[in-house]
Amino acid sequence: MNIQKSFQAQGTLGKLYLVATPIGNLEDMTFRAIRTLKEVHWIAAEDTRQTRKLLTHYEIPTRLVSYHEHNKQASGNELIRLLIEGQSVALVSDAGLPAISDPGFDLVKLAITNHITVIPIPGANAALSALIVSGLPTDRFSFIGFLPRDKKSIHQELERLTAREETLIFYESPHRVLKTLAIMNEVWGSRDIVLARELTKRYEEMARGTIAEIRLFIEEHPPLGEYCLVVGGYVKTQAQTEAEQAWWKALAVTEHVEHYKRNGMDHKDAIKKAAVDRGVPKREVYNELIDPDK
Repeated sequence: MNIQKSFQAQGTLGKLYLVATPIGNLEDMTFRAIRTLKEVHWIAAEDTRQTRKLLTHYEIPTRLVSYHEHNKQASGNELIRLLIEGQSVALVSDAGLPAISDPGFDLVKLAITNHITVIPIPGANAALSALIVSGLPTDRFSFIGFLPRDKKSIHQELERLTAREETLIFYESPHRVLKTLAIMNEVWGSRDIVLARELTKRYEEMARGTIAEIRLFIEEHPPLGEYCLVVGGYVKTQAQTEAEQAWWKALAVTEHVEHYKRNGMDHKDAIKKAAVDRGVPKREVYNELIDPDK
């Protein structure tokens, strides 16, 4: 068990800050992010060339070190050593929140294992930015990130997600987006989708429509920039909903309760769930189990 109190003194260990950077528009950098980057001892960056432009713009003189997928083991261990010595480190990605679809997760996990405080410095995020302007439901959603590279694996992943009813969010590169849309259309058929690109930048664009419509749009307008795909979840037909609600009607009360127990519920919860299905007090179900001939 690990309890972190972020802003209370925790011995001599340094702190790891996860600092959000702009996803396109430099004005999305927060005051807190700038202050943090100026105050820490080190900034660990996915691409030091990209991050140096940001630091130059905001006149941040902090020392910069490289941390990316290909050096994360060696660099990660060195960063942990610095943190254990009491030096503070800010982790940044090329754009947006670190540790999402990048190796920052591994450093966070390593820091927690070494009892180092990990503090988020929130800011811009492409997935959530695309979601809130999509016009699709935002009450429940899942971030999937990048799909696998080969066609068979993409098929398998999309088939696994077919019955998910929440809004789904994907990242995709310009040279793969058309192929991904084609497979989505093949596996899922007609669903609402939003393609967001160049978020926060001058040529920000949202294309809203069905998967087939957006696929045609991309064929006519060659893809440019990184894409965020926001896809509507699975919607049951009225007939499917009615069939699911009525599945238990041919069962006796005892069989109804046993069904839920076989699926992992304890006896009490199984009675409660069967009562909800049948629209009766749970006492009535309980009495039926005691004396089914009554």
